[in-house]
Amino acid sequence: MTERIDGHTLLIGLMAYPIRHSMSPTMHNNAFAKLGLNYAYLAFEVINDTLPSAIESIRTLDMRGSNISMPNKQKVIPLLDKLDPAAEMVGAVNTIVNDDGVLTGYTTDGIGFMKSLDDEGINIRGHKMTLAGAGGAGTAIAVQAALDSVSEMSIFNIHDASWKQAEKNVALINEKTDCKATLHDLEDRDDFKKEIQSSFIYADSTGVGMKPLENETLVDDPTWFRKDLVVFDTVYAPRETKLMKVAKSAGVEHVFNGLGMMLEQGAAAFKLWTGEDMPVDYIRQILFDDDKK
Repeated sequence: MTERIDGHTLLIGLMAYPIRHSMSPTMHNNAFAKLGLNYAYLAFEVINDTLPSAIESIRTLDMRGSNISMPNKQKVIPLLDKLDPAAEMVGAVNTIVNDDGVLTGYTTDGIGFMKSLDDEGINIRGHKMTLAGAGGAGTAIAVQAALDSVSEMSIFNIHDASWKQAEKNVALINEKTDCKATLHDLEDRDDFKKEIQSSFIYADSTGVGMKPLENETLVDDPTWFRKDLVVFDTVYAPRETKLMKVAKSAGVEHVFNGLGMMLEQGAAAFKLWTGEDMPVDYIRQILFDDDKK
């Protein structure tokens, strides 16, 4: 790392909270080194209150850009100069590119979700999905899955600040795609169980299962799951979440954490910053190496 850094090194950030668990610095710095690119990627713990000054620092320090994660994916939008059409549709940003002081927001989470399933040989197109969560990642997943021909989608959320976003997501999907989307109250457990059991895939895009909620899950009853159901948790730290343990105890054959999604959304962001293709197979070996877990 030190051999690569000099007076011309460009900085790329990751702004979120909590974020010290992130594998993104490992992913991007190893990719930069592999391709001989003069960039460095660092994680910064940033919350909504400090987000405006953090975003301004991208311009001030002439950073190449930054990733954005919870809880900042929607709050960052008014602080940017432009939005990519997909980010504008989703209403959330996870990647910022700085072009001579002009900050453009993009979303790559949905692309990462779909590509990570493709990488595992799982095709959810033409099938029904139940999705928990309508925050930044959940919105991106919902919109991209609908655009990629998921036939039906049941979105569950609590009545918090994301509920209005969930309503917008459902209206947008029904208007702009062939997917049939419906919104459900996450506290209606009977409805939640019914929708999961009639789905091809259940995906949790909430922060439940990640610190400080690592011992919690929205589904704690293994009987909710079939063996042929696909269960996807966007959390990847810990590598095996409580949801994943419940699913495995039910004999579910295809259970995934968010590491593959993180890799593929990162590859898309990498391309935006550098113009180069991330060496995905090389990075996958590093991230999935058991000795590094």
